[in-house]
Amino acid sequence: MHGRKYTDEFKEMVVELHKTGKPPCETMREYGLNSSVYYAWVNNKKTVTVDDQKFTAKEVKDLKRENSKLKMELEILKKALALFAER
Repeated sequence: MHGRKYTDEFKEMVVELHKTGKPPCETMREYGLNSSVYYAWVNNKKTVTVDDQKFTAKEVKDLKRENSKLKMELEILKKALALFAER
């Protein structure tokens, strides 16, 4: 099943089954999932609370990626400003 695409609804259903306590091996066998796919979905839906706001692991990863990109863009702008200031 290499490269198989699953809908977001299907992934949510699998994560909900995990939250209800259904054994992972049973869910994986029933839906033909391998453990790396199953646990990636479950781990991406784990939440962390910061200042009364909940974030999933995927949201935290996305925010970190965006933050790195913005830092890089800021450095580029600072260098460009320095070049224009010399003129």
